Amino acid sequence: MDGDRVEIDGGIMEGGGQILRVSTALSCLLGLPLRVRRIRAGRSQPGLRPQHLSGLEMIRDLCDGKLNGGEIGSTEITFTPGKIKGGTHIADTKTAGSVCLLMQVAMPCVLFAASPSELHLKGGTNAEMAPQIDYTVMVFKPIIEKFNFTFNCEIKRRGYYPQGGGEVVVQMSPVKELSPINLTERGTVTKIYGRAFVAGALPIKLAKDMSAAAVRCIRREIRDLYINIQPVREPDDQAVGTGSGIIIVAETSTGCLLAGSSLGKRGKNADKVGIEAAEMLLQNLKHGGTVDDSLQDQLIIFMALAKGVSRVKSGPITLHTQTAIHFAEQLTKAKFTVTKSEEEDPGNDTYIIECQGMGMINSNL
Repeated sequence: MDGDRVEIDGGIMEGGGQILRVSTALSCLLGLPLRVRRIRAGRSQPGLRPQHLSGLEMIRDLCDGKLNGGEIGSTEITFTPGKIKGGTHIADTKTAGSVCLLMQVAMPCVLFAASPSELHLKGGTNAEMAPQIDYTVMVFKPIIEKFNFTFNCEIKRRGYYPQGGGEVVVQMSPVKELSPINLTERGTVTKIYGRAFVAGALPIKLAKDMSAAAVRCIRREIRDLYINIQPVREPDDQAVGTGSGIIIVAETSTGCLLAGSSLGKRGKNADKVGIEAAEMLLQNLKHGGTVDDSLQDQLIIFMALAKGVSRVKSGPITLHTQTAIHFAEQLTKAKFTVTKSEEEDPGNDTYIIECQGMGMINSNL
């Protein structure tokens, strides 16, 4: 510690932008001054990229904080938070940087603001190496709201690699505290649905091919369920640039949602995109957990902030999740334990993530 500034090593474990998102959000919430060194040291292009910088600037503005070292390529920042306020905030990556990752850093903070917030997030809505906006709306939103808050997410425009240009508006009201969650019963899969989309210069036939290939792949494993993957062409006035992709969600009898997704790119066959998403979904269903790989690490910060004990059953713990747990424990008083789930077939790689949350109270309310 430097004075009372918390020192974060941004190069350990997963070594990516997630360390920055978790630690700056918690710094903002807890009023802890922060220094992050070796930012994204684990990446081929270390340092801040446009989406990380716009996320940091939004957090700074959310709480009237001070940010030093905030430029593209910077590998060290210091951040001194102020008081979290509501209102309208804009974050624009000016690239195809993911709006969903901007949402990840801002959402925990505005939950503990003094008044309702409206976040205008601009960039890529369906980007590589990040959840697609469809995942955020179809899977993340209904599950995260089990912590006892709600938010509204409106997709104004979709934007794709390389130019971005998408915009999502998130509205949420602050809460006094978060309730813990208990997601330990998978239940049986009751329906499978999704959307295969094309935008810009691409024909609807590609979406139909992605959908058909995905259905064929799932049918080999799951025969008796109706599978509804809608092929969609995004309206031209609601999409910037050319893009394609697919998301498939499995819903269970206990309300669990697990997904698989994939993005198209130049030279990648449409069938391959559909099959990739289907195989990811089947992989996520195989382990018997209640959450998929993409949701696992996104729950950690909320579990840490909640009041009481949260329990989540999942498949193998990803490095992203281990990293989120490490920094959540370092910065909050939350305590996590991860244990192998015993009641399963021993061949299943299933774990229980348990967290005694810190019980963050919104002092503004």
